[in-house]
Amino acid sequence: MLLRFALLGALAAAPFHPAAAQTPPGAPAANLVANWGLTDLAAAQARAKATGRPIVAVFSGSDWCAPCVKYEREVFAQPAFVAYAKDRLVLAHFDFPQKPQNQPSPEQIKRNDAAKAQLNREGEFPLAVVVAPDGKILGKIGYVSGGPAGFEAYLKTLLGK
Repeated sequence: MLLRFALLGALAAAPFHPAAAQTPPGAPAANLVANWGLTDLAAAQARAKATGRPIVAVFSGSDWCAPCVKYEREVFAQPAFVAYAKDRLVLAHFDFPQKPQNQPSPEQIKRNDAAKAQLNREGEFPLAVVVAPDGKILGKIGYVSGGPAGFEAYLKTLLGK
């Protein structure tokens, strides 16, 4: 049942990202987020500057970190969060799977490592980092209970919106 809702969330999110693709069967849950978020911090920073929107950069381990999978399914893949984020945030996702069959491309590994070096030096997972359009880190938070509403409440305390 949970998987059904996660997949519905991914399908609802797909129209918000032009490069959206369906999650293949057996793929890590993190692909739900990757379908509608950027996977390049430089691109996210450029979009944030152009739009004046803050970045929410999510760091996860899709095939080894149970709280990461829970965070993504309960918050980021939910239609309520996608609707909230659509006109307010620049979403970026950086996945660090451990299983060989789930490894991203060498280019993506470099982008992930660069984002981690800049925003997640401590190597915390799961982690959502909120970054102002000017590049200032506004806050960092691990798993937030309460689904999309809980995460939105956290964002509103940071952003005052």
